Amino acid sequence: MAKTTLDSGWLAARSTEVHFTGTQLTTTHPPSASTQPWMEAIVPGTVLATLVKNKAVPDPFRGLGNEAILDIADSGRDYYTFWFFTTFQCKLSGNQHCDLNFRGINYCADVYLNGHQMVLPKGMFRRHSLDVTNIIHSDGSNLLAVLVHPPDHPGSIPPQGGQGGDHEIGKDVATQYVQGWDWMAPIRDRNTGIWDEVSISITGPVKIIDPHLVSSFFDNYKRVYLHASTELENRSSSTAECSLSIHATTELEGSIHLVDQLQTQNLSIPARSRVQYTFPELFFYKPNLWWPNGMGKQSLYNVIINIDIKGYGESDSWNHHFGFRKIESHIDGATGGRLFKVNGEPIFIRGGNWILSDGLLRLSKKRYETDIKFHADMNFNMIRCWGGGLTERPEFYHYCDYYGLLVWQEFWITGDVDGRGIPVSNPNGPLDHDLFLFCARDTVKLLRNHPSLALWVGGNEQTPPDDINVALKNDLKLHPYFEHGEEKEKPVGDLSPRLGDPSQYLDGTRIYIQGSLWDGFADGKGDFTDGPYEIQNPEDFFTDSFYNYGFNPEVGSVGMPVAATIRATMPSEGWQIPLFNKLSHGYVEEVPNPIWKYHKYIPYSNPTKKVHDQIQLYGDVKDLDDFCLKAQLVNYIQYRALLEGWTSHMWKKYTGVLIWKTQNPWTGLRGQFYDHLLDQTAGFYGCRCAAEPIHVQLNLATYFIEVVNTTSEELSSVAMEVSVWDLEGTRPHYKVHENLTALPKKVTPIVEMKYSKSKNPRPVYFLLLKLYNMSDNTILSRNFYWLHLAGGDYMLLEPYRKKKVPLKITSEVFIEGSTYILRMHVQNTSKKPDSKSLTLVHGSTARLSNNCFVTDSPETIDSGTGKEHEVGWFKRIHKCFAGKSDGLKVSEINGQDIGVAFFLHFSVHASNKDHKEGEDTRILPVHYSDNYFSVVPGETMTIKISFEVPPGVSPRVTLHGWNYQGQTIHEALY
Repeated sequence: MAKTTLDSGWLAARSTEVHFTGTQLTTTHPPSASTQPWMEAIVPGTVLATLVKNKAVPDPFRGLGNEAILDIADSGRDYYTFWFFTTFQCKLSGNQHCDLNFRGINYCADVYLNGHQMVLPKGMFRRHSLDVTNIIHSDGSNLLAVLVHPPDHPGSIPPQGGQGGDHEIGKDVATQYVQGWDWMAPIRDRNTGIWDEVSISITGPVKIIDPHLVSSFFDNYKRVYLHASTELENRSSSTAECSLSIHATTELEGSIHLVDQLQTQNLSIPARSRVQYTFPELFFYKPNLWWPNGMGKQSLYNVIINIDIKGYGESDSWNHHFGFRKIESHIDGATGGRLFKVNGEPIFIRGGNWILSDGLLRLSKKRYETDIKFHADMNFNMIRCWGGGLTERPEFYHYCDYYGLLVWQEFWITGDVDGRGIPVSNPNGPLDHDLFLFCARDTVKLLRNHPSLALWVGGNEQTPPDDINVALKNDLKLHPYFEHGEEKEKPVGDLSPRLGDPSQYLDGTRIYIQGSLWDGFADGKGDFTDGPYEIQNPEDFFTDSFYNYGFNPEVGSVGMPVAATIRATMPSEGWQIPLFNKLSHGYVEEVPNPIWKYHKYIPYSNPTKKVHDQIQLYGDVKDLDDFCLKAQLVNYIQYRALLEGWTSHMWKKYTGVLIWKTQNPWTGLRGQFYDHLLDQTAGFYGCRCAAEPIHVQLNLATYFIEVVNTTSEELSSVAMEVSVWDLEGTRPHYKVHENLTALPKKVTPIVEMKYSKSKNPRPVYFLLLKLYNMSDNTILSRNFYWLHLAGGDYMLLEPYRKKKVPLKITSEVFIEGSTYILRMHVQNTSKKPDSKSLTLVHGSTARLSNNCFVTDSPETIDSGTGKEHEVGWFKRIHKCFAGKSDGLKVSEINGQDIGVAFFLHFSVHASNKDHKEGEDTRILPVHYSDNYFSVVPGETMTIKISFEVPPGVSPRVTLHGWNYQGQTIHEALY
């Protein structure tokens, strides 16, 4: 199949301002960008996205701009009914056929091509494929106009706001967040538009439609069978004698591929007919399996199906990256939570809730890759696509396949819009149940071949109406082979006919759960037992009483971004920090400014739950920069404690947890690990630390140090180093525990941390935990805490900001096109106490990172060892990169104090000497191997930084920290 995506050159105009018909627009009166009322359009995208692009309305993501945009409830549907127009080249020859494809329209549309009218029926989540073979112009030039109509029930926004407005949108099969939520302002056009891919595809007389791939395993996953079926449509007037082939290739290295299996079958397809064809099983011996993030590699095979017609040649082809894996789940008897297994191995779920990447549906492969890589970088292994948002796109799933993120995919039901709320919403879901089921079945066909897809769920905090629920249960029933139970040996070929070929099922390989609070999630009975969603005392996450059920699908907290994001997304009146009102019982109530309140700010105090303001634990707040920096300290502690607390109870009390939520589809101020501009908060790195597969942690409730091993391998001959550092730069406690063992998929308590009970403990101190492999001193896990004594606070850290701790940062940048990869080797050069006792800690350690040898030896790069050692180190890592290097750079930050270089934070900026005051110079997104990190005396850490730069921009890297005010560390001037 030759496919061309139509994603550029579109124009748009409000229908009431266009005085030509669709036939005229695509014949005698085509519009141009220079004629009113036409404007450049964003496709895929929405009406509102196009209006924002053309500055026809304020930016709804900046300040209170959304309030100045007319809501569809006040304007009427015609106001957001828009024409979209483009031209494309397509010339057919012989028996070629052409389809015009729309992968998503909200909500329905009239399509005109070269004067011919076609109708796209209602439903946001359905694909449309129009045979336009007889409409395409013989000269190859074609005119396309699409009149897009908004949802039938856009509803209104009550003055009090709330979840889903007045809930009218729930009567349509569409996104339900668009009437506003407690984390989102209303979307004024309700996402009206051509919101997903538009394409034309050219085939021969026979077309391949929605193949289905399924794998089955035997002999402990050594023997694997690939089952495949597909629908074939013969659009010609005569019988087609066909040769249908399927083959699977795997990438060996670079562009070299190995053909693992090839099978060809001959068949006849009657004229003007559709047939379903099932291939004989393809056999693989010990294939590379697909594993979730943290469990192994994400091995993918490219499966290709071709159909050739006798006397014609290739008629159509289809390909998909497919992973051999088996996903099972059941309700765990020990915890009551749903327990997932992948390839027979239990997996402790640590992940997050996802709405969509952008509230105006400006979806792109590039942003999807950043989003999903961010989740993988946090060591997450599951993303839940929440029912009030999107059924995500194949590109989203492609990157989940690539990075190993399991996906929990919900359909378009949420309790707030389906049966509760003020006013009480319609409990019977959408008005058109047949349309809902059509969209659901079409969605399954679109996504079912992705190995990352783990389960289907009927809705959020609600089940679909009974008839829909029964239909989905039947449609998505498991093939017997995939039902839970101890795997029994099944003879080759026994799946068919006795059990039936699994590729004949609509899905058959993954479970359907009727709602997010049922069947092993929360209390399993549908009661509202998810949450909480506010700031917590960090130690509470570790207590046995914090959460009573085995798998929490939603637990949330704060998400304040950095000050640069506030300045970039809000006018100056939005830079005011909250008022801190001390109440009679001693707790503080935060009162945010109106713009923060509009952007759904969630406070860092919770008087009703007796949680002191976590920002004020660090002292009085001076200004926006001070507030946001202290918020990052809290973000890090809050989310690390959340995940460490849940992990501490792994398998004993919990089987998994999903944080509400990982990101915001607009410039919201709650529940996020990176903001809408794609800059990470410190909570991102707190999660990254806590969720690493092998992890050393402090239980904040018991003060026992624990080793977490979520892998399938036993850890033996490991050592743990425990060191306490005070604010004067001395080390009052140091201990190494050797020859430790940590069983697979277990949490092992090692020793109680008794420093706080010792004689004269410091009221504020730092704790550094390191876990080593004793055979080669490889660092398996590193975890740094700042702590205060019980009942205390962190106010002594305020004068610590005046400490001038010296740093030496050795850096080199490698350039590949527009991509920069930097290695920043950060060394705390203040005097380290008792260096002999640190032999184990600071012996030459090495690890393999992304197939690159990296040394972590401070003895190699030290202020007294000389430049030749630095050059040698970079020669070793240089072998890992292709491209141009701009050479070694050494930056020194002078200081006479001894102590911890605390809470260091790299950022990347454009070197623009002409930038205006207050202008946001950040280059985003940037991927950091770590950030918001601290380095103790004598220690060295290596941070990898990668990013792309816009054309003509020279990047510079700056370093900020608790006691560092922002020095330029590396500047590339080209």
